[in-house]
Amino acid sequence: MNAALAHPLTAADRCDRCGAQAYVRARLHAGGELLFCLHHSREHLPRLRDLAEIDDETQRLIETPALAGDDD
Repeated sequence: MNAALAHPLTAADRCDRCGAQAYVRARLHAGGELLFCLHHSREHLPRLRDLAEIDDETQRLIETPALAGDDD
């Protein structure tokens, strides 16, 4: 599957294990996808690396959005 076809994860995308916001998508080579929060991605991704293409958006957890008026 082409990575360009995958939409960015949003707040509506939830972890398949616990329901928290998902930041990682594992697109299985056999078909289907799994969504994980940071905690569960760390637990399950080591076993999935050879079975799936991984979209990791966890960097969004440490990004600081620009504040309005910061142009000064």
